[in-house]
Amino acid sequence: MGLSRDSYRHPPHASAENQALSGRIVAIAHERRRFGYRRVLDMLRAQFPGVNHKRVYWLCKAANLAVRKRLKVRRAASERTPLGIATQVNEVWSMDFVSDSLASGRRLKCLTVADDYSHECVDIAVDFGIGGAYVTRLLDQAATFRGYPAAVRTDNGPEFTSQTFIAWTQAHGIRHLLI
Repeated sequence: MGLSRDSYRHPPHASAENQALSGRIVAIAHERRRFGYRRVLDMLRAQFPGVNHKRVYWLCKAANLAVRKRLKVRRAASERTPLGIATQVNEVWSMDFVSDSLASGRRLKCLTVADDYSHECVDIAVDFGIGGAYVTRLLDQAATFRGYPAAVRTDNGPEFTSQTFIAWTQAHGIRHLLI
C-alpha cells in the first residue's frame, strides 16, 4: 500500500490546543460570517498569542470554512434576536453614521454615539472622513469623561469591522454587538 507500519499502527490525533483553537475558529466564523481567516486570526490573538496565520488557514480549510460570494439579494442568514434593554448608564452605547453634503457637493460624515439607557448623546463628531482609528480615538476621548461602556452596538460598516476597532474593543474588554 505504500504506508509505513508505524503510520498505520499510530494514526495521528489532534492536540488539545488544536481542538480548542479549531472550536474557537468555528465559533467566530459563525458569529462573523464575512470574516476570512486573516480577520479571524486578529480576533484570536488575545486568546491564543502564539498562533500564526498558516495554522489558522490550515484549520479553516480543515473545518471547510470559506467566505461565500455575495449574492445580489442579501437576506439575513440567521434569525433576528431582539435588542437587549439597557438597565444602567454606560451599559450599551449605540453608534452610527449620518451623512450630509455641503452646497459645494462635498460630503460630511457625522458619527453619533448615544447611551441606550439614558438616551443621552455621548459624542457627535463631524468630519469629511472618519475611519476606524478616528472612531477609537473619539471613543477614548468620550470615555475620559464618562468611563468605558460594557458593550458597543454598531452596524456592519467598515469603520466598525476594521482591525483597529476590533483590537480596541478587545483591549478594553468591551463586547461588540452587531445589529
